[in-house]
Amino acid sequence: MLHPSSPSILWPALDALERTAALLILVALAPFLLAIGLTIALLSRCSPLIAHRRLGLGGAPFWVLKFRTMWPRGSAGRGPFVLTEFIVDESGPQQKTLMDVRITSRFARFCRRHSIDELPQLLHVVMGRMSLVGPRPITNLEWTLHYRGGAPEVLSVKPGLSGLWQIMGRNRLTYEERRNLDLELVRNRSLGLYLRILFWTLPEVWSGRNAW
Repeated sequence: MLHPSSPSILWPALDALERTAALLILVALAPFLLAIGLTIALLSRCSPLIAHRRLGLGGAPFWVLKFRTMWPRGSAGRGPFVLTEFIVDESGPQQKTLMDVRITSRFARFCRRHSIDELPQLLHVVMGRMSLVGPRPITNLEWTLHYRGGAPEVLSVKPGLSGLWQIMGRNRLTYEERRNLDLELVRNRSLGLYLRILFWTLPEVWSGRNAW
């Protein structure tokens, strides 16, 4: 079993492969992503992208991109149009409910249910800030409140687009369950586990189970 700190060529080689694959996926999905962004801009009359501050490898902060999925009903654009709104929010994703009143569009709900809103994060994989598989990026407040003694372990690897709790419950999990699954992923990191998560991510996202 390979530990995150194991002196192996596996993870550097996999990192290079991930960055190349993410770039190719972004190029292939460019028309689709453009259509999603335009639809959100028209529906919300706001910037189609938002960015939240999260902790990356070693605790280094960075801005995580997502498609916007929350806006007030009948909202009108305020000020000049910008592509991305940078939102300072240390609370992080709370325990979500099926009928979140902040989600006022069926299209936005569909994007969240099938994780389409997170596709812009492929850009972070290309840039080397994220991995396809890893613990989900957390805020500094989440790091302090929920991860406690396990926080340094979770921050010892790159955050990922998918991980154990994305294929084992998603939004129905508590913070404690998410933390435990993130720690399990880091402590048992191996190529086999990586491939297993990748394999199950697509059907989980396609089904929309346990996501809202």
